[in-house]
Amino acid sequence: MRPKTFIFVWTLHPMIELTRETRADSIVRTGSQPIVLAAAALLVLLAGVASIALWRAYTGTSPERDRAAAVRQLQARTAQASEQLVEKTKGLEATQQESIDQLQMIQNQLQTVRRLLAAQQADTRRLSDQVSTLTEAIEGLRHSYASTAASEPSSPPATRNRAVRTRAHALRTNNHKRGKSVAKSNN
Repeated sequence: MRPKTFIFVWTLHPMIELTRETRADSIVRTGSQPIVLAAAALLVLLAGVASIALWRAYTGTSPERDRAAAVRQLQARTAQASEQLVEKTKGLEATQQESIDQLQMIQNQLQTVRRLLAAQQADTRRLSDQVSTLTEAIEGLRHSYASTAASEPSSPPATRNRAVRTRAHALRTNNHKRGKSVAKSNN
């Protein structure tokens, strides 16, 4: 391994020496003509600026104008977008207000229906109480009629007896027929 390393260093040694000599010569050469070098750099810069100015004059466009126009377009688009947002927001507010109004109207209708339902229930209770009172009155009249009929003489007028007998006979006949039909259906 040692011989290879030596060969490598020996082959690079002349290149390193050569590079050192080249740098020293270029510094000496450049150091002797600094005014010429500065003048050449200045001429290159002036030529670049002149070519840019000629190019702008020839094409008639300047990046500053293009940028200003782009900024104006961007501002116009931004203003338009903000106006659209304001319009949409107003539309949403109007829709929301309509929804609120409809909800309030529905709530009012619901309260009216509740009041009507409560009034109807009160009427139903009142009518139910009246029916109960009438039923009790009818029952009272039946009891009083039954007690009056028991205390009356047993010979009511003949026309009345005939009507009562006819009804009683019809009822017995119907009950008798029903009994037979029920007995036949059970067999």
